[in-house]
Amino acid sequence: MKVSQLAKSLNVAPDTVRYYTRIGFLSPTKDNTNGYKSYSRQEQKRLHFILNARHLGFSVKDIQEILSESDKGLSSCPLVRKIIEKRLQETEEQFKQMLALRTRMYTAINEWKDKPDRSPTSEMICHLIEDFSQTLTGEN
Repeated sequence: MKVSQLAKSLNVAPDTVRYYTRIGFLSPTKDNTNGYKSYSRQEQKRLHFILNARHLGFSVKDIQEILSESDKGLSSCPLVRKIIEKRLQETEEQFKQMLALRTRMYTAINEWKDKPDRSPTSEMICHLIEDFSQTLTGEN
């Protein structure tokens, strides 16, 4: 199947197929007469795996490692378990940081609702942010 057919079969953009081909995750055959790349059912399954891995939070580098293990005929399952645990820890940390940011945003909204607007000066761009930042760092 051609790039567009493969893309349509997995509901992705043709550029997605081209990207994974360019970085070596997919190895289509090339027609010598017209130069078109042709993807096999095996390549379709491989791209489906790649897309599933991306949806689970695996990075391109992670997937490269997993595919490398698999291409050697080795079980990639232990590696997958190790990586997903690491990605979960990273996600938990990002989640905590986002919750803290959300709290700061709510605090800012509440602090700023009754403050007047001010024009910028040579010392200040927007007093709302600058005063809030000073509150956080303890500066005055």
